[in-house]
Amino acid sequence: MPSTPDPSSNNTALTAHQQAIKEEFIRIRNTWAPQWESILRLDSGFLLAYLRLSSVPLHNHLQDKVKEFIYLAINASSTHLFTPGIQMHLKAAVDLGATQAELMEVLELASTVGIHAANVAVPILLEILKEEAQEQTEAPTLTTRQLALKHQLTAQQGYWNPSWEALLTLDPDLFEAYTNFAAIPFKSQTLAPKTKHLILLALDASATHLYKPGIRAHILNARRLGATVHEIMEVIEIVSVIGIHGALIAAPMLESMFPEAPTQLNTSYTAGTSRTAQP
Repeated sequence: MPSTPDPSSNNTALTAHQQAIKEEFIRIRNTWAPQWESILRLDSGFLLAYLRLSSVPLHNHLQDKVKEFIYLAINASSTHLFTPGIQMHLKAAVDLGATQAELMEVLELASTVGIHAANVAVPILLEILKEEAQEQTEAPTLTTRQLALKHQLTAQQGYWNPSWEALLTLDPDLFEAYTNFAAIPFKSQTLAPKTKHLILLALDASATHLYKPGIRAHILNARRLGATVHEIMEVIEIVSVIGIHGALIAAPMLESMFPEAPTQLNTSYTAGTSRTAQP
């Protein structure tokens, strides 16, 4: 039985044009991997266009280490889980002086996004229950325990979102457990509060999540904590380029399916961008 081709192993020589793009990519991104080489061989113009796109967050309104925290969070988010990016940005953050405690706190913040399933679904359940009752019922009065939990979450996160109301009403046990879970990174003084909200903004604004209530809440909190428009825009720029990860995983597989295909040469773009950014 013939062996299955290794999607990451292709020793096809690069053309001069492709080699120039590869060198430009390494100069700007300070990294390279076989997956990038597959995209380069399949469509060099596409790779160069991505390089320019990913180079937009170059304004350096955010510290480089904070940028790596954001890249790490969105790659480690349960809505994305892009292992090569996690590995890459953990290393980059450490190289920039990030501590183990800082990086663990980033991962803890990323772990809080799972509750958004309840934030979205429980209000819908509550609406249906009201429809089934076929009568206009007043919102139930919160118990002393529920009021205390509402105050606790508001105090630790700096805001209250109405999407929490339904969960607090129907399942105070889950609400309390989540509040205590999310309190771990919020109680820590390892990362600055502004940085935490910028990371949470990135998680909610990411193309694989798009959680509007969180986007608004974390922009408001980041602004309250002193974040500039440019810093917030830089976060949004960073999370806007992760769409490439599908191609990054699939391109080596695609290339292995056509082992005899000639090397493509797309000269729609030329190398030479001087922008600098993290991937």
